[in-house]
Amino acid sequence: MENYKEQFIEFMVESQVLKFGDFTLKSGRKSPFFMNAGAYVTGEQLHKLGLYYAQAVHDAFGLDFDIVFGPAYKGIPLSVVTAMGISELYGKQVRYCSNRKEVKDHGDAGILLGSTLNDGDRVVMVEDVTTSGKSIEETYPIITGLADVKVCGLMVSLNRQEVGKGGQKCALDEVSDLYGFPTAAIVTMGEVTEHLHNRECLGRVVIDDACKAAIDAYYETYGVK
Repeated sequence: MENYKEQFIEFMVESQVLKFGDFTLKSGRKSPFFMNAGAYVTGEQLHKLGLYYAQAVHDAFGLDFDIVFGPAYKGIPLSVVTAMGISELYGKQVRYCSNRKEVKDHGDAGILLGSTLNDGDRVVMVEDVTTSGKSIEETYPIITGLADVKVCGLMVSLNRQEVGKGGQKCALDEVSDLYGFPTAAIVTMGEVTEHLHNRECLGRVVIDDACKAAIDAYYETYGVK
């Protein structure tokens, strides 16, 4: 595993974005881990996050694109910091764009924040995590309906590696199959478990043998076979 991925895993734990314990997800599933990208709140955290996203986007999709698009709401800051990270790491200037949940009819009118979309634009989408593909389902028709753009890929923080709505593939693979563009994650839950099992982070072991057993049991039920 690349060094920046190991650093990102520890960064998620240190930022209290990735937690381990007993959680009930929106889906109703009982999960031994939970991720909340809304816990990135400081300038330093957001700066680092943008650099991690930028490196992952570069490694997965290259830099031949014009816009970083983040679906509302959590994708809005992600698109901003990723564009900044790409500028800082690679000297490449890309625009950021996000959607509003409601169309604004005065002032800076329309459904988009940031850059406009133009015919021929190449777009990389960024999200925190994709569990059902619902936000892509909502936003993909918006951006492709506003201009003749090409989506070059979707990058998320964490691939939970759980079966999606179809019950066979993970949500990221379902999105890729449905819309025809590649998907990737900075890290997978498998990489997280491998790196943190019996390793100290913040002065304690966050995935001990009992937690690892709970994660394994969870994936026996909900993991992609």
